[in-house]
Amino acid sequence: MAKIKGKEVGTGPVNFRSPTVAIRLKWVVLWYCMRAVIRVAGWLIRHPLFVIVPLLGLKAHQLWTGGEAWLVIATAAVPATGLAGWRWRWPDSFAQRVVWRIRGSRRRFLEYRTRWDTTMRALNLTVRLDDRTYVPRIIKVRSSGTVDQVTVRLLPGQILTDYAEHSERLARTFGAEDCRVRSAASMIPAWWPGGVEGWMARLFGWALPRRSDRLVLWFLTNDPLREVVAPIPAADPPNLHALDVARREDGLMFRLRLLYTHLLVAGATGAGKGSVLWSIIAALGPGIRSGLVQLWVLDPKGGMELALGRRLFHRFCYGSDPAMDGASDAEYEEAFATLLEDLVAIMRRRQGKLRGFSRLLRPSLDEPFIVLIADELASLTAYITDPAMKKRIAKAFSLLLSQGRAVGITVVGALQDPRKEVLPFRDLFPTRLALRLAEAEQVRLVLADGARERGARCDKIPETLPGVGYVAVDGETEPIRVRFSHITDEDIADLVDTYAPDLVGAREHIPTPEGVAA
Repeated sequence: MAKIKGKEVGTGPVNFRSPTVAIRLKWVVLWYCMRAVIRVAGWLIRHPLFVIVPLLGLKAHQLWTGGEAWLVIATAAVPATGLAGWRWRWPDSFAQRVVWRIRGSRRRFLEYRTRWDTTMRALNLTVRLDDRTYVPRIIKVRSSGTVDQVTVRLLPGQILTDYAEHSERLARTFGAEDCRVRSAASMIPAWWPGGVEGWMARLFGWALPRRSDRLVLWFLTNDPLREVVAPIPAADPPNLHALDVARREDGLMFRLRLLYTHLLVAGATGAGKGSVLWSIIAALGPGIRSGLVQLWVLDPKGGMELALGRRLFHRFCYGSDPAMDGASDAEYEEAFATLLEDLVAIMRRRQGKLRGFSRLLRPSLDEPFIVLIADELASLTAYITDPAMKKRIAKAFSLLLSQGRAVGITVVGALQDPRKEVLPFRDLFPTRLALRLAEAEQVRLVLADGARERGARCDKIPETLPGVGYVAVDGETEPIRVRFSHITDEDIADLVDTYAPDLVGAREHIPTPEGVAA
């Protein structure tokens, strides 16, 4: 009979099964004893602290009673100093490797051990084979204080969706605010620099176990994203593969990769799209000051959202205000088309320079990393009245989104309505962020099919939590819940005073049309 890696639960107080082969009792007892010894030895190898700590305690007691207390204190000071240094130098790593495991062991014993079997049977997440019932086994529990990460071994025939369908019931049963189901195969430690795209993942990701038979249940026990996130200090120089821009729901920092990708931000009115854009600008501040980063900014709302930071921008276009500048609608729309076409020209020049030498541009002071920020994308795609201008803008956006990443040009776009009728080139954004949305169907449009079932219920985000959303990265199945910094007008003024370049302008001069500030 096949062996199932699950926890066997009897169907009654006593279960009888007739043996098919007669074996002497002494051999049966010997077999069970040997198996028990092997299992205990294997468990101790996987958990060496349960052997080392008692032995050290016994030795410390002998030395203490033998009059050598100073030796015990000196010996204990060495690991204590090491742990203190670890916590001070790498707090995220210390939290995940030490604190989370200790807290998780306590939570596993007090919260999950007593109700797990009953819950699995009530939700029909068990497998019955002959006269035996198997329950999914909890492998480990890690707790950050805000999120319990419960790793579960799947039974044969089970998939991630089976648990996602019962996520709300699991959350209520174990006293959590929410429950999200994540694949254990895609779990990269959050403290690794750059996450799944960082240098540690590229060097050591192959060594991580690929367990397709496991999943991780994220139980949100205490939501840290209720609190407003203060502006996050920017790293100097900025790590374009891992910008600190938001706080994750497990309390760690969310690091956004911006180089060689594009970002789409979707959210209803008041959902916090401005917080996302200004958090990114703040993280890029040191690079703007040094000339490593250039911001090209489109603000179709007449400059109302982003004009406070115009000294930080290499190019800034708000169109033209017909009431103040006397410009027509065609001139207003042409200003945006001209800026986009100028950026396409730079992209073409860089492609010609790299052709035959390299497939990726490495940003430098001579060839800086260019970030095109476009607020209210619908005003540049669906709401343009002149067909010729609409075609020019759509063509420029399509070229930049399909070819700009390799030459160091990234597009960050924000909009309210994510339908294809509004944004035809929506699928060209590899990284997507969904803030509060008006409808459940929009979650699928922004993130991916099944994202809402896996916990990204963007339509349920309350209006009192602006800046809270779910990030989906191309190649990863589970979205990440984060909250971006709240940037006030005073914070923007400080950013401008701190990071505005001494010389406003570019190394390669491009004529500035009406409504565009260089």
